[in-house]
Amino acid sequence: MTKVTIPKTNIRERLIPIKGTNPLIVHRFGEKARKQILDIQNKSAKKDRTRNPEAEYLDCLYCINGNEKTGFPAIGFKMAMVRAGKALGHVMTDLKGAIFVEPDNGELVEIKGDYHMRIDMVRVGNGGSDIRYRPEYTEWKALLRIRYNAGVLSDESIAQLVQEAGFSVGIGEWRPQRNGIYGRWEIDA
Repeated sequence: MTKVTIPKTNIRERLIPIKGTNPLIVHRFGEKARKQILDIQNKSAKKDRTRNPEAEYLDCLYCINGNEKTGFPAIGFKMAMVRAGKALGHVMTDLKGAIFVEPDNGELVEIKGDYHMRIDMVRVGNGGSDIRYRPEYTEWKALLRIRYNAGVLSDESIAQLVQEAGFSVGIGEWRPQRNGIYGRWEIDA
């Protein structure tokens, strides 16, 4: 019998600090919104229009360890890199299996910076308008811990993906990928 030797995958890890070049608007799908959708689906929706802007705003935060720290889903950074990779000539499906942004806690990468309530008029699905209360980080930073297959991507390619993702794709609400200007970043060298 012939012995088969399987080469080990060359997995590397790189820490890349980033800083926002535009404000970051976050909008976690909160418990109140989930309940409203379930009520509509179960036909038990009540017409209570009482709103608590402060509670809605805080419910949109991605919290780490209760309310101690805040963050953003690691998958959002990964998908921004994957999308940016297309512009750089990479195959998106290949990138999905070659790079991973590791979360700091649970599913989130910590966002460092102060946030405040932002009030926006938005269009909703039925063609009407509504007001949204969301957190906005005017100045923000994060440390991305990226694990990648070095047999597929070089260290320089990872840095290029992070930089391009920050410039052309972004994260959060109204990011460049969704015809906005928010949620952009650059490498904080």
